[in-house]
Amino acid sequence: MFYAGFVLFVFAMLALDLGVFHKHSHTVGFKEATLWSIAWVSLAMIFNVLLWLYASNKFGDVLGKQVALEFLTGYVIEKSLSVDNIFVFVIVFSFFGVPTKYQHRVLFFGILGALFFRAIFIALGAVLMQYQAVVMIFGVFLIITGIKMVFSNEGSMDPSQNWLIKFMRKHIRVTDKMHEDHFFVKEKGLLYATPLFIALVFLEFTDVIFAIDSVPAIFAITKEPLLVFTSNIFAILGLRSLYFLLAGVVDKFHLLKYGLAATLVFVGLKMVWLNKLFDGHFPTTWSLGLIALFIGGSIAASLLFPKKNDETPKPPITPI
Repeated sequence: MFYAGFVLFVFAMLALDLGVFHKHSHTVGFKEATLWSIAWVSLAMIFNVLLWLYASNKFGDVLGKQVALEFLTGYVIEKSLSVDNIFVFVIVFSFFGVPTKYQHRVLFFGILGALFFRAIFIALGAVLMQYQAVVMIFGVFLIITGIKMVFSNEGSMDPSQNWLIKFMRKHIRVTDKMHEDHFFVKEKGLLYATPLFIALVFLEFTDVIFAIDSVPAIFAITKEPLLVFTSNIFAILGLRSLYFLLAGVVDKFHLLKYGLAATLVFVGLKMVWLNKLFDGHFPTTWSLGLIALFIGGSIAASLLFPKKNDETPKPPITPI
């Protein structure tokens, strides 16, 4: 019943979002993005308080506090890791030449797909994470991913070289221009996908890749699937507004990847070693503090030590 009620709440909020506030395609400005970001974060915090009160009443104050801390830590992890999605959004929308007024529509349906795939990943994770060998494998995977992130080359992603894009171009009829906010159009009696649809599929694919990191990372904080699911979903719901809020300044956080890398390595170490060191569960308050230090420190360092302008002009991304 709890899952059903939460899913109904999510769909009600999404219906309100698209059916009322974004019924007509328009460019989402900084003010609107800020208000929506505050709204989504506030809803997550209200839910956390209600969860704390419910768990405290049903299981006692100690366990209630633990439940609230685990939700909050999971939410912070997912919210932090989702910043990587924003870099991808910027590149993909630029590559496909998606006008700003249509970007919310693509992200909206992208969120719907993300909710579906995250639910599958979390359900599988709830089963697999019961086995210590699987926990160790995912822990090592997160450590390796974090280390690779440190040495990754920013801006190296080229959608035109992605196998999925090549496959879709080869097997699907695609128009060479936008048709307002439509994903499909009919031309001469034949159905064609628009670049908007290709961008949507590519964003869904990248979200699946990101979920491979983020879902195990939250399972390292809590073994309760409900907390993993709700914290994950709340972070995803606020991803669109976060994109419109940060898209223009995301390049200023050039040191953020080191904070994200440190977070992944830390979470991986929790799964492989630290939890055992602390009798099965590393303190959640310590986890929350360290993650906040990694992310906040990398953001502060980015602002204190701005990235020097690259004098070598980069070639522009050619739209599809």
